[in-house]
Amino acid sequence: MEQQQTSYRTKERIRLDEPKRYKVIIYNDDFTTMDFVVKVLEEIFLKEREEAEALMMKIHKTGSAIAGIYTYDIARSKTDKATEMARAEGFPLRLSVQPEEE
Repeated sequence: MEQQQTSYRTKERIRLDEPKRYKVIIYNDDFTTMDFVVKVLEEIFLKEREEAEALMMKIHKTGSAIAGIYTYDIARSKTDKATEMARAEGFPLRLSVQPEEE
């Protein structure tokens, strides 16, 4: 008589959480030109011209503004690219990455 094999599979539920998000903040300074800030916002943070100009004015008037909210790796990458771009042009533009409040 042939034995019948049965196998049971247990399903394991894996809970995936959304990745934490981080905001990239650009700070005002007295040396970086407004045009350069708009250029950074358009080229690195992919903002439309009007939005980039509005953000630049907010940075100028209030001292800082959120350029975007991303996962940590993307936020860090965009911050590094913007800083590198600013240094290449001789500007002291400062950016930071901070956790988004929940």
